[in-house]
Amino acid sequence: MSETLFYKRATFVAHLPVRHRYTASHTWLSEDPAAPGCWRVGLTRFALRMLGELVEVRYELSPGAPVALGEIVGNIEGFKALSDLYCVVDGTFEGPNPALGEGLEPITRDVHRTWLYQVRGSPDPKTLDVHAYAGVLSVTIDRILEKQAADPAPDTDVPSP
Repeated sequence: MSETLFYKRATFVAHLPVRHRYTASHTWLSEDPAAPGCWRVGLTRFALRMLGELVEVRYELSPGAPVALGEIVGNIEGFKALSDLYCVVDGTFEGPNPALGEGLEPITRDVHRTWLYQVRGSPDPKTLDVHAYAGVLSVTIDRILEKQAADPAPDTDVPSP
């Protein structure tokens, strides 16, 4: 695997690829080396932890459809949550990852290499480098821990990081 940043906070541990771009909503972007301008988008380990075991991913767009930043391209369902997938690249939807046609297991086995969908175009200028994303993770996890400390009763709406 390419160079990674080791991240640990509370019980959450991840190796974050340095070359990826990240969003505050816990997705990652990586330009396809074989197709410049084509961006693969996936979920970070943190996002997957919040979703729980994955059940299904659905797409609302067909390959070739124009897509804008913030547009919903589909959703992903886990045992803990259902989450919309928002586009983080402005351009043309190239389609879902064909490797996920047989099941979603590859996402949890190789989180930062298994992408959900591709878009040809320009990534959101608000994407973060790995160090800025680590800062977002720290703030997010600290908020979860503060909420858990304030309400020690088990809260099914706030999974532990």
